[in-house]
Amino acid sequence: MIEIETLRIELPGFALQDIELSIQDEEFFTLLGPTGAGKTLVLEAIAGIVPITSGRIRVKGRDITDLPPEQRGIGIVYQDYALFPHLSVLENITYGLRYHKTDSHSSGQWVKWLMERLGLHPLARRSIYHLSGGEKQRVALARALAVNPSVLLLDEPLSALDPNFREEIRDVLKKLHQEVGITFLMVTHDFAEVLFLGQRTAILNRGIIEQVGPVSEVFQRPATPFAAEFVGMKNVFPAVFKETRAMVDDLELHLQDPPESHKRYVAIRAEDIVIEKEKLSGNGLNVFQGKVLEVIDRGLYHEVSVSAGKIIFRAILTKSALFEIKLREGKEVHIAIRSSAIHVF
Repeated sequence: MIEIETLRIELPGFALQDIELSIQDEEFFTLLGPTGAGKTLVLEAIAGIVPITSGRIRVKGRDITDLPPEQRGIGIVYQDYALFPHLSVLENITYGLRYHKTDSHSSGQWVKWLMERLGLHPLARRSIYHLSGGEKQRVALARALAVNPSVLLLDEPLSALDPNFREEIRDVLKKLHQEVGITFLMVTHDFAEVLFLGQRTAILNRGIIEQVGPVSEVFQRPATPFAAEFVGMKNVFPAVFKETRAMVDDLELHLQDPPESHKRYVAIRAEDIVIEKEKLSGNGLNVFQGKVLEVIDRGLYHEVSVSAGKIIFRAILTKSALFEIKLREGKEVHIAIRSSAIHVF
């Protein structure tokens, strides 16, 4: 278990502010957030690479706050691999063992098992210069795990890889986590990685944790406006509630259930907004007339902005749907939103 209590790190122009996290043994936990949110700083604080201003860090009940990095029992993998260019693959993997008091036979068996699992035996004597990006990342993983750490920290380990290698290493990470029984903590800004690998996640923004919880809960029920927008809810509005109605400026939305008294916002995913030429009807539908303001080609889909009253809704349409209703800027349309698709927070 990793326990972070009121962690604060003050740097010129930036601060991690009273970070509180509890990560369970053998959990795959992810830290999400935009560039500059402080994600890597949290990892480096756990690894002992950066000094902290205040707070405590515990791993498996042991206070490691003031310990040097080599005494923390933690492995770390960076996005740029950080391998030693003058050493072979095997020499890179076993490098850290010289700083740890381990039984040579058991550590040798562990390294052998890791290299087999990661497909590195054929590359053992090869120079780092002659490896692909995916091979280098597998070597970096083996080196971090060779010392048998209780925690493995991963700093955007897939971001520097080509798409094919990224998928390969993602699969490797999932399989390794299932087999080695070690707590994984990974920094990323890629939703696909979080959804595929993560069990729980935290969203970090400007040094503050916005939300912590199971991955599905954070993505489906964000707790703050920033979290909602970050996980892809492009329609986030302040609202005033009365029973099962939400007043969003001059529009009235009907909700599935009455919200709790402390709720202040509504959020709707772009894919949950239906755009049609004709007015739709049905139970549980909120229907508004609007005008198309903008149509943006996003490659696999089009993002459409529609004004309804003073509110601008953003929806997603496939190319075929766009052509079918002959959508263009300035056209009058109808939008429909299911009451069950409106998230209240």
